[in-house]
Amino acid sequence: MSEALPDISVVVPVHNEQGAAAPLAREIAAAFQGRSYEMVFVDDASRDETLAELRSLMADLPTLRVLSHATNAGQSRAVRTGVLAARAPIVVTLDGDGQNPPADAPRLADLLASSPATVGLVGGVRSKRQDTEAKRWASRWANRIRKKLLADDADDTGCGLKAFRRDVFLRLPYFDHIHRYLPALMIREGYQNLYLDVDHRHREVGQSKYTNWGRLMASVSDLMGVVWLKSRSRQPGSISEF
Repeated sequence: MSEALPDISVVVPVHNEQGAAAPLAREIAAAFQGRSYEMVFVDDASRDETLAELRSLMADLPTLRVLSHATNAGQSRAVRTGVLAARAPIVVTLDGDGQNPPADAPRLADLLASSPATVGLVGGVRSKRQDTEAKRWASRWANRIRKKLLADDADDTGCGLKAFRRDVFLRLPYFDHIHRYLPALMIREGYQNLYLDVDHRHREVGQSKYTNWGRLMASVSDLMGVVWLKSRSRQPGSISEF
């Protein structure tokens, strides 16, 4: 008898998250206990013990799957690797640093599952963001500029906690840093987005992989690229088969 497919795949990209990834996996297991789900952690060529810590958990957490990149390819590629490997129609993503509390994840998945097929994504909005003032200031300005140019209806695209339909995600044009533009790309594809407030925690171990300057340099070219993608989109309306 073939194994039943899960209802939800929780995809977590990790890179050098020793000390954070394993506790996060245990929290996810607790949050989804009693549900039909799987965890797909994607190690993006970590140089520390992240991969070893996750592999050591697999015997204790039967829903845990661990994939590993041979070469560091970035967060967006790790997310895509996880989504391609996912077996469920609904995917929930969380950042691997543990700042997204897994307890919020089932709410996003449930809202998406109960929504019409026209809703492609449910995004988390960090209501009490636990980051430095400089990081929060940079994000506020980035979000304002992005919303003005893309009209993507999202107040916080940087939140790693999202739920989306796997088949819809795989229709989107892929590029590095796509995870920050999912709401705009969902709209471009003809889908709607919903949002829920979620908690946010201080980072307990490790350090951020991004700086404000690094985000700015990447976001300028990415933003112009998404503006171009939106300008080249045409929707067919309803589709009939005879």
